[in-house]
Amino acid sequence: MMSGVREPAVAGRFYPANAEALRAAVQSYLQSNRTADAVPKAIIAPHAGYVYSGPIAGRAHAMLRPLRDRVERVILFGPSHFVRVPGLAVPSSDTFSTPLGRVLIDTEAVRQALTLPQVIVNDAAHSREHSLEVHVPFLQEVLGAFKLVPFAVGEATPDQVAEVMELLWGGPETLFVVSSDLSHFHDHDTAALLDAQTSRLIESLRFEDLSGERCCGFKAIGGLLQAARARGMHARTLDLRNSGDTAGPRDRVVGYGAYVVE
Repeated sequence: MMSGVREPAVAGRFYPANAEALRAAVQSYLQSNRTADAVPKAIIAPHAGYVYSGPIAGRAHAMLRPLRDRVERVILFGPSHFVRVPGLAVPSSDTFSTPLGRVLIDTEAVRQALTLPQVIVNDAAHSREHSLEVHVPFLQEVLGAFKLVPFAVGEATPDQVAEVMELLWGGPETLFVVSSDLSHFHDHDTAALLDAQTSRLIESLRFEDLSGERCCGFKAIGGLLQAARARGMHARTLDLRNSGDTAGPRDRVVGYGAYVVE
C-alpha cells in the first residue's frame, strides 16, 4: 500500500467546507432523531448534497450513537459515479480527510480485501467520488475515533459484494454503511410510489429485484441484503422522502431512504 491522504472532493459543494459550519449542519440533522432500540450492524443512507438528503441521512446515522465506544472500523460502500470499475475499488491512501479532520484507513483490512479477485486499487475511482465522502463527517461526529475501509462499487454482483462483507464481517467492532440514493428524476408522486416499492423490497431482503432504476447503489445494497438474509437478519425503513420534500422542486426529484439492518 502506498501512503497518502484522500483529500475532500466535495467540501463547499455538497456540504460546508468550514469545520464549525459542517459540525453544526451534521448536528442539526442528527438532533431530532432518536437512537437505536437494537444495535445496528449496518445502515443504508443517501449521498446527495446535505440540503437535499441530510435530514434523511441523519436519521440513519443517529441510530449509530450507541456504538460510539464500540465500533472500531467502518466498512463503507458507495457507487462509483465517475470511473468504470471492474468490481470494487479501494484507494491506495492510508488517510481519508474531511474538514472535521482525518480518519485512518484500515490498511490491514484493505490488504485482506485485496486477496479477493473482485477488489482492486483504483485511486481515480475515489478522488472525485461523493457517495463515500458525504457520510464520513456524519461518522466522525457520531462515532468519534474509528478506522475506515472505503469501497467504490462498480461492475460487481451482489455475490461479489457479499463476499467482501463476509470477509470483513468481524464482530460488534465492525459496522457497514451502504451509500445509495433511490429513484432519479421522476415527479414527486411517481417517485414516492416507486421508492415505497423499493423500501418494501429492501425490508423483504429481496435483493434480486433491485435495479439501477430503483437505487443507484443497488449492487452494494444487494450484497448487504444477501449477507443479511444468510444470517437471518432484518432490515427496516427509518425514513423515506425525496428532494421535493426537502429543498428542491417537485417536478423532477431524487429519492432518499434511510434503513437499518440488525
